[in-house]
Amino acid sequence: MHVFGPVPSRRLGRSLGVNHIPPKVCSYACRYCQLGSTLNMSVERRNFFDPSAIAAEVEAKLEDLKKSGDPVDYLAFVPDGEPTLDLGIGTLAEKIKAFGVPIAVISNASLIGDPEVQEALMQFDWVSLKVDGATEDVWRFVDRPHKKLSFDSILKGVGNFASSYEGHLETETMLIAGGNDGDEQLEALASFLESVSPAVCRLSSPTRPPACPDVACVDEERLAVATATFQSHGLNPMILNAYEGDDFTRTGDVRDALLSILSVHPMKEAAVARFLEQEGDDPALVERMVADGDVVKADWRGDVFYARNLRNAKDRESY
Repeated sequence: MHVFGPVPSRRLGRSLGVNHIPPKVCSYACRYCQLGSTLNMSVERRNFFDPSAIAAEVEAKLEDLKKSGDPVDYLAFVPDGEPTLDLGIGTLAEKIKAFGVPIAVISNASLIGDPEVQEALMQFDWVSLKVDGATEDVWRFVDRPHKKLSFDSILKGVGNFASSYEGHLETETMLIAGGNDGDEQLEALASFLESVSPAVCRLSSPTRPPACPDVACVDEERLAVATATFQSHGLNPMILNAYEGDDFTRTGDVRDALLSILSVHPMKEAAVARFLEQEGDDPALVERMVADGDVVKADWRGDVFYARNLRNAKDRESY
């Protein structure tokens, strides 16, 4: 399944997710990634799936949701890896935009220096670009990029895109303690983002189990310092740490629907329980999925989370 949700989003309200990248093809191996370790590090843009087939799946899902009265605020490209690695992202965006629902994409910005990537992203109504640091050492430590990527090209690409894009542009920064939350690091980042002038600068710290177990969250004091630093540069920072809630929606087979969400959006134990209870499904289903190796279970900061075991997601690896 390439379409999941709608899911509650802290950025986008209720979004219907579009997953157009196989697990987990990415240009980064971020220390904090909620999806776990990158399985296929790549910077090669290529065609993975048929855009027409995915668009048809989106259209069918929208029809089902219309019949059930479930609202959708955005169609959001939030796949198992970096969305701009898909050579057909522009074609897919054009097809899906025709359905009359605003489209959004969350990118790690690693390929934004490519003019073709910039052109494809111009089609989106809402774009978020990740900028975790404004110096190369911070970038390499936090995001662990593919060796062929150029930090200078990324910063230049972010600036070029921002100067031409007419939609809603946001940046997103994940702060990890001891990684990119120091005063000098925050000042350098705020200075760079001031030149970009995004509508919103999202600041967050990990809220789900990270890829690297040694990742530590920043405390409220550091978040306050980061907020004040950004504000001093005329930016509009927003903290992204609030829990988005448990209001997940499904249509179709419960197991497939749950797997499609867990592929890109790890869920708390209470959220999974509510998801299964909505249609009277067996609450023990998720534990059977754990036993089968399709789902992994993790305890983190006092909560239990479930996520898809992407190493076993064989059904989406034919690309």
